[in-house]
Amino acid sequence: MERFINQVAVVSGGADGLGKGIANLISSEGGSVALFDINEDLLAKAVSEFTKQGFKVAGFKVDVSKEDSVKSAMEKAEATFGKIDVMINCAGIVGPTSTKITDYSVEDYDKIYEINLRGSFLMTKYAIKAMEKHNYGRILLLASMAGKEGNPGMAGYSSTKAGVIGLVKCIGKEYATTGITVNGLAPAVIKTAMNDNTAPEQLAYMIAKIPMNRLGTIDEVAKLSAWIVSKESSFTTGFIFDISGGRATY
Repeated sequence: MERFINQVAVVSGGADGLGKGIANLISSEGGSVALFDINEDLLAKAVSEFTKQGFKVAGFKVDVSKEDSVKSAMEKAEATFGKIDVMINCAGIVGPTSTKITDYSVEDYDKIYEINLRGSFLMTKYAIKAMEKHNYGRILLLASMAGKEGNPGMAGYSSTKAGVIGLVKCIGKEYATTGITVNGLAPAVIKTAMNDNTAPEQLAYMIAKIPMNRLGTIDEVAKLSAWIVSKESSFTTGFIFDISGGRATY
C-alpha cells in the first residue's frame, strides 16, 4: 500500500513503542516522518533504523509539556519537509499505579497532566497551525480505556486520558469543516515498554478486564492508526476508536 506518498507525518513518542510502530508503518507506505521524542539516545537509534530502511525521516528532541519545545520542533519539521499532513501524539506516561488518591502526590499528578493532557493540547495546537495553511490534516491523539472507564489506583492516568478524549471531541467539532480531522484511539493494555514498570497486580487487573484475555500488540495499533490518519478516513472526526479486545462498553 502507498497511502502516504507525498505526505508528512509528525509522531510524538516516535522513538519507541506505539509511536515508533505507527511511524514505521507510515514510512513503509511512502510517508516522510518527523519523530518527536525526549529521549535522545532512543531517538538517534530510531532515526538510524529508519534511514537504513530507506525511509525519509528526521528526529527532533521535544518535551511535549513545554510550549516553546513543541512550537519550535513543529516549525522545524514543517521547514524540513515543506508541510505537515498528519500528527499522531503518542507521548505519554502512566505514573503511579495501585495508588489510592489519598496517597497520590500532587507532584506525580502534575507531571502526568503536563505530559498526557497539556502535551496533547500543545501538539494539537501547533499541528493545526501548520495544517490550516493547506486546508488538510489528520490528527490522532492516543487516549486509553482508562480514560473511558477509569482504572482504580491510577487517578492521574485515568483522568488525564479522559481529558484527551474531551479534547478530541472539542477540537474535532471546531475543525469539522476545514479538511482537518481530529480523532482519538483508546487502547486497552498494549505490550510496550511503557507497561514495564506497571505493578503486576495492576497489569493483571487490566488484562482480566479484556474479553480476549491478552495484551494488544504494537502492530495491531499501528494498522488501525494508519487508517485513521489516511485520506481513506474522510468522514470521521471527534471520535474515539476502540482497540480493546472487547473491553470497551461504549
